[in-house]
Amino acid sequence: MRIDIPEDKTLVHETRIQIRWGDMDAMGHVNNTVYFRYLEMARIEWLDSLGGAPSPAGQGPVIVNAFCNFHRQLTYPGDILARHYVSNPGRSSFDTWITLERVDEPGVIYASGGATTVWQDATVQKAIPLPEWLREKIAG
Repeated sequence: MRIDIPEDKTLVHETRIQIRWGDMDAMGHVNNTVYFRYLEMARIEWLDSLGGAPSPAGQGPVIVNAFCNFHRQLTYPGDILARHYVSNPGRSSFDTWITLERVDEPGVIYASGGATTVWQDATVQKAIPLPEWLREKIAG
């Protein structure tokens, strides 16, 4: 299975996420919308660990696009290992890439997704240059 994550990416964070019973839908697998929540959880946990969590009264990240490729169906019960990568730092944006695998099946990718993130001044809702501390983390 091909996972489209650039070779120049930097692994910046790993987290474990528990699959909840309520994450499943009538088809008996995790609902497609929940995968986006898993991606968000990994991304926000990483940003929060850096002191760069979203701030409606200051500077922080906003998502300008998001995608998810569903490779296999996740089901309850289980735990997911989310691996979070970053790449392509620009003037005010960078890309995130996340793979989701079950902890009990190491190396088997169930989903892969990501987002383009823009750093903004939330008070004026305009893109601003990435902070140097964040650029250094993205560049590895």
